[in-house]
Amino acid sequence: MIDAHLHFWRVGRNDFAWPTPDLAAIHRDFLPEHFAPLADAAGVTGALLVQSQQSDRDTAWLIELARDTPIVRGVVGWADLLAADAPDQIAALAAQPKFRGLRPMLQGLADDYWIAKPRLEPALDAMVAHDLSLDALVLTRHLDALLAVAERRPDLSIVIDHCAKPPIADQAFDDWATKVARLAACPRVTCKISGLLTEAAPGQPDDAILRYVEHVVARFGADRLMWGSDWPVLNLASDYGRWIALARRLCGFREPEALAAFFADTARRVYRLDAPT
Repeated sequence: MIDAHLHFWRVGRNDFAWPTPDLAAIHRDFLPEHFAPLADAAGVTGALLVQSQQSDRDTAWLIELARDTPIVRGVVGWADLLAADAPDQIAALAAQPKFRGLRPMLQGLADDYWIAKPRLEPALDAMVAHDLSLDALVLTRHLDALLAVAERRPDLSIVIDHCAKPPIADQAFDDWATKVARLAACPRVTCKISGLLTEAAPGQPDDAILRYVEHVVARFGADRLMWGSDWPVLNLASDYGRWIALARRLCGFREPEALAAFFADTARRVYRLDAPT
């Protein structure tokens, strides 16, 4: 089993800015030694480490951490994609062992169409040249721009994080579902079933996420879906073992091949996790 979405951080180090102290359950250090018992209990043998800070320093630390942490098979980091030397920065990152993608944290940007700006083309060119994926941390309002990129750049691997954070708390569905379906029509777009319980409102039952999961399963299929924990953010709403069991139940996959794709093989393929490092 591969966890396709994992975070590590150290409070007060590497330009740490989030989580803030009001999120007491996760406002502390989370490091490989904290994850190891969870992975052992769940049978997780590999993980993709994803940035949590908009920081070159944080990305450099994740790369260093990955070198010494065998369970980390790949790293998705951050870079300033609008920097004049962005292509050179991306080339240098791609040369690092286990580096597999970039995530520009679109959900926090004021401009919903930022990712579709022509000024990003040199950076996207560099990502394609070095076989790096674009992790899209987005909400429904960003999906039109992401679709524009996916249609313009069929050579770019795009991974939608957390099913584009559907509006589960409000039980809104149609706008999100329509836009996700359009993206699913693009062959190189894949999706992570992760981070959904933290989008639910307090007191909502676990099954509140069911129709959102069923929609991405119907549109993407097991070969373009991957399971991720979003640990330790997950701790705000659930725990590791419970989320695995819930995802297994709600995804509806029964065939061994589909389960293997969802829980491991899609992540291996998309992020080249078995490539030499």
